[in-house]
Amino acid sequence: MEYSPPLIPNLRLQLLLPLRLLLRIISIAVVLRHSAATSYPKQALPHKSGYLTVNSTSGSAIYYTYYEAQNPHKNTPISNTPILIWLEGGPGCASMTANYFQIGPWIVNQNLSLEPNPGPWNNIFGLLFLDNPIGTGFSIAASPQEIPRNQNDVAKHLYIAIKKFIALDELFENRPIYITGESYAGKYIPAIGYYILKKNRDVSSDSRVNLAGVAIGNALVDPELQVVTHAVNTYNLGLINDEQKTLLEKLQLETVGFVRRGNWSDAINARNRVLDTLTNMTGLATLLDFRRLIPYQDSVVDKFLNNVEIKMALGVSESLVFKGCSDTVADALNDDMMKSVRDMVEYLVKEIRVLLYQGQCDLLDGVVSNLAWVKKMKWEGIKRFLEAERKVWRVDGKLAGYVQKSGSLSNVVVMNAGHLVPSDQHVNSQVMIQDWVLERKLFAGEKNEDITNDFKDLEGSSVWFKSNLATITSPYATF
Repeated sequence: MEYSPPLIPNLRLQLLLPLRLLLRIISIAVVLRHSAATSYPKQALPHKSGYLTVNSTSGSAIYYTYYEAQNPHKNTPISNTPILIWLEGGPGCASMTANYFQIGPWIVNQNLSLEPNPGPWNNIFGLLFLDNPIGTGFSIAASPQEIPRNQNDVAKHLYIAIKKFIALDELFENRPIYITGESYAGKYIPAIGYYILKKNRDVSSDSRVNLAGVAIGNALVDPELQVVTHAVNTYNLGLINDEQKTLLEKLQLETVGFVRRGNWSDAINARNRVLDTLTNMTGLATLLDFRRLIPYQDSVVDKFLNNVEIKMALGVSESLVFKGCSDTVADALNDDMMKSVRDMVEYLVKEIRVLLYQGQCDLLDGVVSNLAWVKKMKWEGIKRFLEAERKVWRVDGKLAGYVQKSGSLSNVVVMNAGHLVPSDQHVNSQVMIQDWVLERKLFAGEKNEDITNDFKDLEGSSVWFKSNLATITSPYATF
């Protein structure tokens, strides 16, 4: 927002007020620069951040932050280093929360200071966060009416934003792109992936988005098939009894009935009744992780990002209030929530590589929930996938989960993790995404793994993290 001083008769005061504001801005910038140069490496602030306009007439724009790879492969130029794009779910929840709570190079602790992430996803890849859709997080919607109401419109905005991001730097032009995210992004990701592949068919080769794959965690993809899994799943875990199971199954079938009749608002309300009833029956603190005595404490990111100095460092207006999840955006997408995008996943898996992963302890969109819709996929390779060996996955010799793979489709069950897998398993999730992108270890299949042997020195925890941990301090601790 542009600064406008009040009308003051005294001309001297009129001149001094803007001058004082300018000096304040300069002094804060100097402090931040000095801190970045002396107290912590440059990775603490994004390499690029700002706005990608999706409607030049109204000014609506998607906010982004980008971190370059900390340890790019010595024999691979930056211009060929993969870029991961992260989309948060909700709908209406900000990717900036995942940045500072899950996969970014720095994590906000409960003291509102930064500490290095032991498993950042920008270890050997570039990492782009998009607050999507407009109106989410730091993104700007010129009016509530402009917020997307369906996945096609979400994809249109994302496509414009991704194209504009690529145009920011010639080093981005040909880099392989992998779109990742979790939860309700299980609908965003197939939608934008489908949109990109369709667009790529209609444009010249030098204008195409180099989409190489998608990775979706704890996904809501086909709500009708997934909602009917809650009763049997929690019953088999010993969390409810026969009578409670019967009641839940009745509520689940009511939800399915609304979906099949196209009563979308009633359908989402019915699903919410299923989840609320399940929560009351079990007494769990959260369905996102049945082990937890308290929910995830990710609201700490809201407090951190509403600090004026942090906003200034990130290129955000001081007047903009950050909310981890937007009710306005959720309301706009209300009638879209119970619609399936399984057909889009079926299209993607025929064209590019797809990774699905779930935290073992998630009761919302976990292992059983996702298997329900995967089994119904109309894809010629689905029988081979379902019959493929499920392999034990270890990291540093310790059990990390299980991997099942056939052709272009991979599925990972992450041990000791809930809905927010990277938050629960920083290092293991980093190893998972690196191995999958590079097609090595359990993701190699029949591929000759020798071509990726040069990356083995980057396996596990970040080399940068290990070498800098002793000297790192947070510049924001005193704010």
